Amino acid sequence: MTQDVEMKEQAAPSNSLPSFSPSTLHHLKEIASLIETGAYDREVRRILRAIRLTMALRRKLKASALSSFLNFTLIPGSEALTRLSSFLPKEDEHAMEVDTAISAPQAPAKHSLPEIEIYCYLLVLMFLIDQKKYNEAKACSSASIARLKNINRRTVDVLAARLYFYYSLCYELTGDLAEIRGNLLSLHRIATLRHDELGQFCRYLFYLGKIRTIQLEYTDAKECLLQAARKAPIAALDFRVQCNKWAIIVRLLLGEIPERTVFMQKGMEKALRPYFELTNAVRIGDLELFRSVAEKFSSTFSSDRTHNLIVRLRHNVIRTGLRNISISYSRISLVDVAKKLRLDSVADAESIVAKAIRDGAIDAILDHASRCMLSKETGDIYSMTEPQTVFNSRIAFCLNMHNEAVRALRFPPNSHKEKESAEKRRERQQQEQELAKHIAEEDDDEF
Repeated sequence: MTQDVEMKEQAAPSNSLPSFSPSTLHHLKEIASLIETGAYDREVRRILRAIRLTMALRRKLKASALSSFLNFTLIPGSEALTRLSSFLPKEDEHAMEVDTAISAPQAPAKHSLPEIEIYCYLLVLMFLIDQKKYNEAKACSSASIARLKNINRRTVDVLAARLYFYYSLCYELTGDLAEIRGNLLSLHRIATLRHDELGQFCRYLFYLGKIRTIQLEYTDAKECLLQAARKAPIAALDFRVQCNKWAIIVRLLLGEIPERTVFMQKGMEKALRPYFELTNAVRIGDLELFRSVAEKFSSTFSSDRTHNLIVRLRHNVIRTGLRNISISYSRISLVDVAKKLRLDSVADAESIVAKAIRDGAIDAILDHASRCMLSKETGDIYSMTEPQTVFNSRIAFCLNMHNEAVRALRFPPNSHKEKESAEKRRERQQQEQELAKHIAEEDDDEF
């Protein structure tokens, strides 16, 4: 009897101070507090940090922790709590008690902030997708989108962008993407009117870039395609590859040569290899090499639906080769021009040279009598206005970047009215250092 008493007394200290790592529920509560602070202070960067923390916690999400978190954050009996709880599978009560017991020292906090409610929708939606419950995920995403349409807050834009992505993903995984095409266009229009850059879909920009390319509006197409490639998440490798393929073709059609680093991006080397060889042919101006590359990778270009655009590049290849010839020869017969460009006839060479001279692509004179091309002597480029124009454009770019950086600066509220105490300043600096350290340790955003 005495031994039993002693054993119980010895076991008591170990039970009173249990050692455990912070639970998933505990982390979710900290993230909710961060979102709440960002919503009150109107600091979008805090909500961005909350998104990054959530992505790191995504694999640990369980139904029990989500149920406890919903009960902790949302108002009892609210429509959001009832709807979101219906999507989660019913867990046994023991699991719920464990999470509740761990977070017992914290006082219950009920939130009516739209940011917290939308964040709860995002958590449940990610959980359903990870569990491959796509029908429930479709219903949850549709409910979240309906709720978002009634909210117009800049601090919600970050969360809304993620919901737009998962909304589209749910229907795409079930093969029903065509059903919500009208809703996606409507959401993009709303995001544009609200100047919500994060909410403007990458896929919309990609399709718009393809349309502009077909309509020969290459400058606008290039901007849309590059924006889509930049906005796309790192995990969407195939989408970024498609954006880069079309952007490369558009840049070639504009007379630009993409940098080698474009083709050496991580995970894209093999997919962009045909376009690298095509770019090399265009850069050299070798029409025969261009034809061989087009024939060699014809199946790839057809599957990418860029074959018709590559046909347009033939004129650019000829013009590049003609420019190289005009630089190398002060006088050359049209027969030799046709041979070097591998054209079918001298008449084709004559018409191509005449058009290039008229468009200003080359500085030469076409002598029809002697059937030869006379290149003008190349003058000093620095005696012309072209260097000044390029220099002015670079200065304007730097000034615009500086102005945008100044507009993006953030200042503490009422900083011009009251002085900050030393204690508050130390606390603020400590928070900024912790935030900077945390951001530096994390990877880029991932979906």
